[in-house]
Amino acid sequence: MGNYEKEINRRRTFAIISHPDAGKTTLTEKFLLYGGAINLAGSVKGKATARHAVSDWMEIEKERGISVTSSVLQFEYDDYCINILDTPGHQDFSEDTYRTLMAADSAVMVIDASKGVEAQTRKLFKVCVMRHIPIFTFINKMDRDARDTFELLDDIEKELGIATCPINWPIGSGKGFKGVYDRESKCVITFSDTEKGTKEGVSERIPVEDESVLRELIGGEAADTLLDEIELLDGASAEFDLEEVRKGNLTPVCFGSALTNFGVEIFLQHFLNMTTTPLPRKADIGLIDPVENEFSAFVFKIQANMNKAHRDRVAFMRICSGRFDATQEVRHVQGNKVMRLSQPQQIMADERKILSEAYAGDIIGVFDPGIFSIGDTVCMPKAKFAYEGIPTFAPEHFARVRQVDTMKRKQFIKGIEQIAQEGAIQIFQEFNTGMEEIIVGVVGVLQFEVLKYRLENEYNVEIRLENLPYEHIRWIENHKDIDIAKIIGTSDMKRVKDMKGNPLLLFVNSWSIGMTLDRNKDLVLSEFGRE
Repeated sequence: MGNYEKEINRRRTFAIISHPDAGKTTLTEKFLLYGGAINLAGSVKGKATARHAVSDWMEIEKERGISVTSSVLQFEYDDYCINILDTPGHQDFSEDTYRTLMAADSAVMVIDASKGVEAQTRKLFKVCVMRHIPIFTFINKMDRDARDTFELLDDIEKELGIATCPINWPIGSGKGFKGVYDRESKCVITFSDTEKGTKEGVSERIPVEDESVLRELIGGEAADTLLDEIELLDGASAEFDLEEVRKGNLTPVCFGSALTNFGVEIFLQHFLNMTTTPLPRKADIGLIDPVENEFSAFVFKIQANMNKAHRDRVAFMRICSGRFDATQEVRHVQGNKVMRLSQPQQIMADERKILSEAYAGDIIGVFDPGIFSIGDTVCMPKAKFAYEGIPTFAPEHFARVRQVDTMKRKQFIKGIEQIAQEGAIQIFQEFNTGMEEIIVGVVGVLQFEVLKYRLENEYNVEIRLENLPYEHIRWIENHKDIDIAKIIGTSDMKRVKDMKGNPLLLFVNSWSIGMTLDRNKDLVLSEFGRE
């Protein structure tokens, strides 16, 4: 057991969240660079010849320069084994991010120093708060002109309702960015422009009381400002309290520039000191301790066609307890089937490595013959428990989907069902007909574009989308007790069913929901479906 515990305790599993363009992908690459996982960080956008960001693998992502799927990256650094879950920055993919956060023990929030907290950060942050996930903040792009530092911290506190504790403090920004002051060691770490994509670069540490050297190095004006700000800071900011950080009430803040590599390793070191080993998870029999229990995991993501050459589906699992051994049989709880997990692998963007073992905290991808659903539990054959399910977001945009070539009906149905199983889109049918009429619901409209693109490129099926006016969807909780056809609705209500045959109601106006409930006293509606 000793070795087992040691392996689990050196795991750190976190998600990176940010508004699009805050520099999340660049930061991820620099982490990998320090871990020796890649030798040269590729510039994310830029020349066509440049290597694409390692964490963006889907064609549409490469074309648009945005992350639309979460990918998983693992690397070693300083005797830690680190699993990074990269999340889509775009708000139309917030559902994928939400699921990814279910698999993480903490989150790194990347904020653009010139913009502060942006809309998407707010939404993702609420998810972290719901899960009480510890949040670590990296204020990026200090190599550009930034907002006032106190204002940025104030912005985080007001917008997100979390206290901040700066671990270091920036000296200037943009062309005047000289480095950071480390509050713990009371040293100034100076910044000299490092070559893009390399780890080298000269940084010096000067004790802040060594005023003459400090003035010589950063200039008199910058030194005066810094000394004033340190005094203010010591009086104004929250005291560092690791307990509060781990409860998700206080966020440690670091400043730097991922592009020029300054402050990234400092942040990584502080972060690793403060984060926890893999945490216990809630199941229907109580909390499952990662070390005390044998292997168990839950599926948080399903991705089809990660490899063009093989039409495959990969189910991503977060290992919650024990050690995974590829030769052992496990139980798929929802399917009540004992099986071996096929082709267990670790995926680094589009590169894969077959695994023979993995530990609590790790993320593995396994081949899915079409049996897994998001939220499913896998455990040892004798164990009898299931992890909490992941709620389904209610779609807010709906469209009728038709294929252009009716001869390709089979590919069309297969493609749309497989993409739906990944959880990015939800498919509905007219309540009383077969598959002729397909309605797709999405959380963000960009998902429609991805659906169209993927059906054409992966399944060779061209589709037409016709937008529908519905904006509200309700699951019928007590559908077994009532006659769906006899529900007295409003003129803007539509009856549909999901892939599992569950009946749902679509409405154009929110007030119609209340009216329908008033007219049908025994009807129970719910905003969430269960996966």
